[in-house]
Amino acid sequence: MRIGIAGAGNVGRSVAQELLDYGHKVLLIERERRRFEPHTVPAADWLLADACELSALQEAGAQTCDVMIAATGDDRANLVVGLLAKTEFAVPRVVARINDIDNQWLFSQDWGIDVAVSTPGALAAGVEGAIDVGHLIRLMGLREGRAALTKLTLPQDNPLIGQRVDQLDLPGNTALVTLLRGNTVLVPRPEDTFEAGDELLLIGGDT
Repeated sequence: MRIGIAGAGNVGRSVAQELLDYGHKVLLIERERRRFEPHTVPAADWLLADACELSALQEAGAQTCDVMIAATGDDRANLVVGLLAKTEFAVPRVVARINDIDNQWLFSQDWGIDVAVSTPGALAAGVEGAIDVGHLIRLMGLREGRAALTKLTLPQDNPLIGQRVDQLDLPGNTALVTLLRGNTVLVPRPEDTFEAGDELLLIGGDT
């Protein structure tokens, strides 16, 4: 996947590195020269430009991006980036960072935002959970980091397809808590079988 990230501060760089580790192609767009530091994430492409400007997104090739992440420290800028990416370049998935929780209500599909989150880890999870299947994605830490909520989306060729819930081989400290199938939330029963596209939410020890 090709992923554009507007904002190359600490959050943007952290998300970029995590997505590169997953094998994605990443472009960092930064308007401030003092934050334009390609050596900090050398595997990414970099562009010195203001992602709130149409011409900058054109230069970035936003129309070729599968995902655009608005990761700046300014909610207004993130909303503008999201709206331009979705309406002008038809980017399939737009993920935006919320800096001020009071602005959360603005981050909706009316502004072109598909996923709005408030932490760097959740930004990466928003991309992975929406785009990739077959990867175990950590959504959040629990109990001061001693446990974690994770999600696994089953691809067509996953060996779990057709298996029953009671055949799922999990570590002793991990449990399947919810099964998401389309728009339906299922409480997993032993006799239920897994289907392609199912999203498994698991909770367990965070190793």
